[in-house]
Amino acid sequence: MNRSVMKWLMLAVGAGAAFGVSAQEAEVMVEAAAEVASGISTAELAYALDTFYFLVSGAFVMWMAAGFSMLEAGLVRSKNTVEILTKNVALFATACIMYLLIGYNFMYTEAGMYFPGLDLILSMEDHAADVVNAGGEDAPYYSSLSDFFFQVVFVATAMSIVSGAVAERMKLWAFLGFAVIMTGFIYPIQGMWSWGGGFLGETFGYSDYAGSGIVHLCGAAAALALVILVGPRKGKYAADGRVNPIPGANLPLAALGMFILWMGWFGFNGGSELAVASVDSANNVARVFVNTNMAASGGLLAALLMAKFRFGKADLTMAINGALAGLVAITADPLSPSAGLATLIGVVGGVLVFVSILFLDKLKIDDPVGAISVHGTVGIWGVLAVLLANGDATFTGQLVGIAVIFGWTFGTTLIVGLIFKAIMGLRVTEEEEAEGVDIVECGMEAYPEFKQG
Repeated sequence: MNRSVMKWLMLAVGAGAAFGVSAQEAEVMVEAAAEVASGISTAELAYALDTFYFLVSGAFVMWMAAGFSMLEAGLVRSKNTVEILTKNVALFATACIMYLLIGYNFMYTEAGMYFPGLDLILSMEDHAADVVNAGGEDAPYYSSLSDFFFQVVFVATAMSIVSGAVAERMKLWAFLGFAVIMTGFIYPIQGMWSWGGGFLGETFGYSDYAGSGIVHLCGAAAALALVILVGPRKGKYAADGRVNPIPGANLPLAALGMFILWMGWFGFNGGSELAVASVDSANNVARVFVNTNMAASGGLLAALLMAKFRFGKADLTMAINGALAGLVAITADPLSPSAGLATLIGVVGGVLVFVSILFLDKLKIDDPVGAISVHGTVGIWGVLAVLLANGDATFTGQLVGIAVIFGWTFGTTLIVGLIFKAIMGLRVTEEEEAEGVDIVECGMEAYPEFKQG
């Protein structure tokens, strides 16, 4: 039997013994396991391990949906809590179904470098026994259904960025209608240009390890277009140009959401290594985890210090967005930098998100959760930061990637948004906004025993 297989078996049995398994029972377990393992090849073990790692990473990213839900529920007013939670749970389900029916085949088609193929519906039977080469002749393999699962939760992440930016005034069903288009068409097509063998990756060499541009900038560009179309919340900007802060109802929830997102990001970036069953890939995953964590830490402290210098106070919401900015900044390349450089990349992200949030307010672009700044402004920085440590990336390639992803997503969203605006309207009425969209759209309140403000 392969020595590495036996080693893992012994470790597993040892762990069992620690939980009360007797020595005699452990010996029987070892013998049984050895008999089974004698027929397992190293390649089969690598296949199982890589597939399992992919699925667990996908589950981590799926958990980010809870993070976005808590973050946004904490940063909106209490009278809009139920509706923002409804948007988040419904967009996740919508993304999963649309990516199954259309998006996955659009994104990973072999029709060409510019236009996706027209194959619809991922066939579970056809893909169940597939193996996907994770890169190179001797690379490990994994189930392609695990790849689908990992990819579908990325789509939901991109759409979650939009929900916070248009919170408190965009109609629920107009939002979900846009979610169908975003997750089925807009996101997968630009994803194909980058990760699916399209012209950004093949012709221009655009490099984006886990999606600072492909996921985060894409979501932010769509959010910006819709925010422009729906306009700011009533009372946010005074006639004399003053910005009136509209505080969120539940900062403990917002802080919880940040930590959930921080945790989920280990799957987001770590899973993008696509393998773990070799020494090199395992070392890469460890490096990605460390760099991801350090960038978030740098971003949080940088934004917190910026708030202290500018406002004289430690602003929790800025600290939260600083952490998320650091995570977005390192996502385009969490593998190449050293831990120190990753921290600095996060620091720059924290500074940028602080400046961007204030700047967008001056432009009267109302983003209740700071999503456009976190995922858009810092997403651009993340794509460019690849050049600091990755010698294979080029400035031209990264710049073209930014321009194409932003231009495609912003332009198509603007067109789709205008169509929805003409057909059903995008924004609730002033009276409904004042009352709160929870009652108007959902008929219930998140905190019925408290007086809402």
